[in-house]
Amino acid sequence: MIALDEIDRKLIQSLARDATQSAGALGRYLGLSQPATWRRIKRLESAGILRGKRLRLNREVLGFGVTVFLGVKLATKGHVSLDDFERAVSAIPEVQTVEHVLGLYDYRLRVVARDLADFERVLRRRIMTLPGAGAVEANVLLSEERLRGPLGS
Repeated sequence: MIALDEIDRKLIQSLARDATQSAGALGRYLGLSQPATWRRIKRLESAGILRGKRLRLNREVLGFGVTVFLGVKLATKGHVSLDDFERAVSAIPEVQTVEHVLGLYDYRLRVVARDLADFERVLRRRIMTLPGAGAVEANVLLSEERLRGPLGS
Protein backbone atom coordinates (compact mmCIF):
# COMPACT_ATOMS: atom_id res chain seq x y z
CA MET A 1 0.00 0.00 0.00
CA ILE A 2 1.31 3.43 -0.90
CA ALA A 3 0.81 6.60 1.09
CA LEU A 4 -1.68 8.99 -0.47
CA ASP A 5 -1.37 12.72 0.04
CA GLU A 6 -4.13 15.30 -0.38
CA ILE A 7 -3.27 15.84 -4.07
CA ASP A 8 -3.52 12.09 -4.74
CA ARG A 9 -6.94 12.05 -3.09
CA LYS A 10 -8.17 15.02 -5.14
CA LEU A 11 -6.79 13.39 -8.28
CA ILE A 12 -8.63 10.13 -7.52
CA GLN A 13 -11.86 12.03 -6.78
CA SER A 14 -11.60 13.98 -10.05
CA LEU A 15 -10.94 10.84 -12.08
CA ALA A 16 -13.83 9.03 -10.35
CA ARG A 17 -16.17 11.83 -11.49
CA ASP A 18 -14.79 11.94 -15.05
CA ALA A 19 -12.03 9.56 -16.10
CA THR A 20 -11.77 11.17 -19.55
CA GLN A 21 -10.02 14.30 -18.25
CA SER A 22 -6.56 14.93 -19.64
CA ALA A 23 -3.51 15.13 -17.41
CA GLY A 24 -3.21 18.79 -18.44
CA ALA A 25 -6.76 19.62 -17.33
CA LEU A 26 -6.32 17.68 -14.09
CA GLY A 27 -2.99 19.43 -13.47
CA ARG A 28 -4.58 22.88 -13.89
CA TYR A 29 -7.25 21.89 -11.36
CA LEU A 30 -4.67 20.51 -8.91
CA GLY A 31 -2.07 23.23 -9.43
CA LEU A 32 0.44 20.81 -11.01
CA SER A 33 2.15 20.62 -14.37
CA GLN A 34 0.88 18.13 -16.94
CA PRO A 35 3.99 15.88 -16.57
CA ALA A 36 3.73 15.87 -12.75
CA THR A 37 0.04 14.95 -12.97
CA TRP A 38 0.78 12.22 -15.53
CA ARG A 39 3.49 10.76 -13.24
CA ARG A 40 1.03 10.68 -10.32
CA ILE A 41 -1.57 8.92 -12.47
CA LYS A 42 1.02 6.33 -13.60
CA ARG A 43 2.14 5.79 -9.98
CA LEU A 44 -1.48 5.21 -8.89
CA GLU A 45 -1.98 2.79 -11.81
CA SER A 46 1.25 0.90 -10.99
CA ALA A 47 0.15 0.58 -7.35
CA GLY A 48 -3.18 -0.92 -8.52
CA ILE A 49 -5.25 1.96 -7.12
CA LEU A 50 -6.43 3.04 -10.57
CA ARG A 51 -7.57 0.09 -12.68
CA GLY A 52 -8.68 1.26 -16.08
CA LYS A 53 -11.53 3.51 -17.14
CA ARG A 54 -15.18 2.60 -17.35
CA LEU A 55 -17.89 3.68 -19.68
CA ARG A 56 -21.28 4.06 -17.97
CA LEU A 57 -24.12 3.22 -20.32
CA ASN A 58 -27.62 4.54 -19.87
CA ARG A 59 -29.42 1.18 -19.85
CA GLU A 60 -32.87 2.75 -20.04
CA VAL A 61 -32.06 4.69 -23.21
CA LEU A 62 -30.71 1.45 -24.68
CA GLY A 63 -34.04 -0.24 -23.94
CA PHE A 64 -33.17 -2.08 -20.72
CA GLY A 65 -35.60 -0.54 -18.23
CA VAL A 66 -35.51 -3.26 -15.56
CA THR A 67 -32.61 -4.22 -13.30
CA VAL A 68 -32.96 -7.20 -10.99
CA PHE A 69 -30.56 -8.49 -8.36
CA LEU A 70 -30.74 -12.26 -8.09
CA GLY A 71 -29.52 -14.33 -5.18
CA VAL A 72 -28.71 -17.81 -6.52
CA LYS A 73 -28.17 -20.85 -4.32
CA LEU A 74 -26.52 -23.77 -6.06
CA ALA A 75 -28.60 -26.93 -5.86
CA THR A 76 -25.80 -29.45 -5.56
CA LYS A 77 -22.50 -27.93 -4.52
CA GLY A 78 -20.61 -31.21 -4.75
CA HIS A 79 -21.92 -32.05 -8.21
CA VAL A 80 -21.27 -28.84 -10.07
CA SER A 81 -18.05 -26.91 -10.35
CA LEU A 82 -18.18 -23.27 -9.33
CA ASP A 83 -16.09 -22.52 -12.40
CA ASP A 84 -18.69 -24.24 -14.63
CA PHE A 85 -21.51 -22.19 -13.11
CA GLU A 86 -19.54 -18.94 -13.35
CA ARG A 87 -18.54 -19.61 -16.95
CA ALA A 88 -22.12 -20.45 -17.96
CA VAL A 89 -23.76 -17.51 -16.17
CA SER A 90 -21.12 -15.07 -17.49
CA ALA A 91 -22.07 -16.05 -21.04
CA ILE A 92 -25.60 -14.66 -20.60
CA PRO A 93 -25.55 -11.10 -22.01
CA GLU A 94 -28.26 -9.82 -19.67
CA VAL A 95 -26.16 -10.78 -16.62
CA GLN A 96 -24.08 -7.68 -15.91
CA THR A 97 -22.22 -8.81 -12.79
CA VAL A 98 -21.53 -12.16 -11.13
CA GLU A 99 -20.45 -12.04 -7.50
CA HIS A 100 -19.52 -15.10 -5.47
CA VAL A 101 -20.75 -14.26 -1.96
CA LEU A 102 -20.90 -15.69 1.53
CA GLY A 103 -24.32 -16.01 3.13
CA LEU A 104 -27.74 -17.39 2.31
CA TYR A 105 -26.97 -17.46 -1.43
CA ASP A 106 -23.85 -18.55 -3.27
CA TYR A 107 -24.01 -15.91 -5.99
CA ARG A 108 -25.41 -12.44 -6.48
CA LEU A 109 -26.20 -11.48 -10.06
CA ARG A 110 -27.14 -8.13 -11.56
CA VAL A 111 -29.47 -8.79 -14.48
CA VAL A 112 -30.87 -6.23 -16.92
CA ALA A 113 -33.95 -6.76 -19.08
CA ARG A 114 -36.23 -4.76 -21.35
CA ASP A 115 -39.21 -5.25 -19.02
CA LEU A 116 -40.51 -7.76 -16.46
CA ALA A 117 -41.73 -10.16 -19.16
CA ASP A 118 -38.25 -10.12 -20.71
CA PHE A 119 -36.70 -10.71 -17.27
CA GLU A 120 -39.02 -13.70 -16.73
CA ARG A 121 -37.88 -15.13 -20.08
CA VAL A 122 -34.21 -14.70 -19.14
CA LEU A 123 -34.82 -16.24 -15.71
CA ARG A 124 -36.77 -19.28 -16.95
CA ARG A 125 -34.91 -20.06 -20.15
CA ARG A 126 -31.37 -19.07 -19.32
CA ILE A 127 -30.61 -18.72 -15.62
CA MET A 128 -32.74 -21.54 -14.18
CA THR A 129 -31.33 -23.96 -16.77
CA LEU A 130 -27.72 -23.33 -15.72
CA PRO A 131 -25.71 -26.23 -14.29
CA GLY A 132 -26.33 -26.38 -10.55
CA ALA A 133 -28.85 -23.52 -10.37
CA GLY A 134 -31.13 -24.02 -7.38
CA ALA A 135 -33.15 -21.55 -5.36
CA VAL A 136 -33.25 -17.92 -6.48
CA GLU A 137 -34.46 -14.73 -4.89
CA ALA A 138 -35.17 -11.69 -7.05
CA ASN A 139 -35.02 -8.05 -5.96
CA VAL A 140 -36.16 -5.51 -8.55
CA LEU A 141 -34.17 -2.27 -8.49
CA LEU A 142 -36.49 0.70 -7.93
CA SER A 143 -33.87 3.47 -7.83
CA GLU A 144 -30.13 3.78 -7.55
CA GLU A 145 -28.09 6.37 -5.71
CA ARG A 146 -24.33 6.69 -6.08
CA LEU A 147 -22.85 7.21 -2.64
CA ARG A 148 -19.50 8.78 -1.94
CA GLY A 149 -16.76 6.19 -1.47
CA PRO A 150 -14.03 6.12 1.18
CA LEU A 151 -12.03 8.77 -0.72
CA GLY A 152 -15.04 10.99 -1.36
CA SER A 153 -15.54 9.85 -4.94
